[in-house]
Amino acid sequence: MASLKSMLKGFDAAFEERQNWVSSWDECYTLAIPGRLGFYNISPGQKTTDEIFDSTGVTATAEFASRMQAGMTPAFAMWFDFDSGSVVPEEQRQQVNEELQRVSAFVWETLNQSNLNQELHESYIDLAVGTAVLAAEEGDAVDPIRFTAIPQQQVVLADGPFGKPDTVYRFRELRLDQIEVIWPKANITERMKQEGKSDDKKTFPIVECVRRNWQNKKTEHHYFTVAVKEPMHKLLEGDFIGEGSNPMIAFRWSKASGETYGRGPLFNALPDIKTLNAVVELGLENLAMAITGMWQADDDGIINPDTIELIAGTIIPRSPQGRGLEPLTPPGNFDAAQFVLKEMRHNVKKALFNETLGSPEGTPMSATEVHERMADLAREIGSSFGRLHTEMVTPILKRCVHILQKQGKIELPKINGREVKIINTSPLAQAQHNEDVARVARWLQLLNGGFGPQMTNTIVEATEAAIYAGQKIGVPEKLIRDAGEARALQQQAIQETSQVSPEQAQAGDIR
Repeated sequence: MASLKSMLKGFDAAFEERQNWVSSWDECYTLAIPGRLGFYNISPGQKTTDEIFDSTGVTATAEFASRMQAGMTPAFAMWFDFDSGSVVPEEQRQQVNEELQRVSAFVWETLNQSNLNQELHESYIDLAVGTAVLAAEEGDAVDPIRFTAIPQQQVVLADGPFGKPDTVYRFRELRLDQIEVIWPKANITERMKQEGKSDDKKTFPIVECVRRNWQNKKTEHHYFTVAVKEPMHKLLEGDFIGEGSNPMIAFRWSKASGETYGRGPLFNALPDIKTLNAVVELGLENLAMAITGMWQADDDGIINPDTIELIAGTIIPRSPQGRGLEPLTPPGNFDAAQFVLKEMRHNVKKALFNETLGSPEGTPMSATEVHERMADLAREIGSSFGRLHTEMVTPILKRCVHILQKQGKIELPKINGREVKIINTSPLAQAQHNEDVARVARWLQLLNGGFGPQMTNTIVEATEAAIYAGQKIGVPEKLIRDAGEARALQQQAIQETSQVSPEQAQAGDIR
């Protein structure tokens, strides 16, 4: 277990590295995610929309979070499955998979009844910037698992030896009563108790740290430490041992080589959002001049500009030789700005994957077109989808399984000392599976059209092809016969057909 001084020293180093990102992150939150905690002393509920003149980035980010949740982890559809994989002998695979389907159904029911859907939406908004952290902690009998989307302002990450963030720090200010509720076994000093009781609004700077122990390579092992930064004092420490024991789940949209934090689509669309705001701001200024007008007058000693009010019924004096007030035509023409705005808004929406299905004008799209466009979305975010499956989906499920096993509510079967693997069945993953099935269907059509059904039956293993298609589109394992059993029934049907004489067949046709 590392010393408290060493842990806080690591936090300070990681915090200093994070400062290089703060200005860019703050621009993303200011222009596209207003109302959230900022990086420069912005309090909850404080007005943060004064710099926003165009809402395209705000609405596109919210739509991105909703689209990602619907595509990756839909609220009312099962978006994962447990499978035995290749480590299970083929003769045992069907039985094991049926057991795993019951386990996966219980896990999904637990997740669906928890607060995962609400907290994941908040994490997806942070993911638009690039990095999100979700805490999955053990609850009670009513709520077995509690999820918390940790604000990015509180998160500090540190890379490990293999390029992954294996150390997660969380820094926040907490009152004494909050510390006592969150960590009932915390070692609170008498000084803290006195300060907290004398001032019920007194807060203490708390640093939480979950760090991977790579010395133990046979099993997953994490150190857990909670400390007060000033004055330095350790409140709690412990160990998380076993697969899925880490409660801190950090995931990123994409990552440049050598960097710790991710770069999200909002991060990449920030130049267009800033351009939109600048153009709209100038357009509003031009509109104000067009409505109220600009005026000029001769300084004849009679007109006083400080006392003139341009309201109905006003009489403005002028000298007999003077021309009074005259309108001044503004030199600029902002009609051309509309073309810039249209292009910039399109770029922002495209960057945040908001125009997958296009605008609703015109002829409604067919189901085939919708399917193809969703498949195109899956291809566009293919690399990020793979990263999210590895860094978000799999750790969430492993954490859930770890907690439910610890509570004695589920038990996973083991084959040769190994447990199951997790399969992603989300809509985006299913779009890729449908593409695999469509590829096989096109091949079969090619064989039938070019060589005839007889050649197709000679080349294609019909039983395996049917099972493959069923598994790809997510048919439950219990509805699919074993391949050997299916072949036996097929042979039996062929034999029964061959035993029927031509006369019997003709008589059957007549009847």
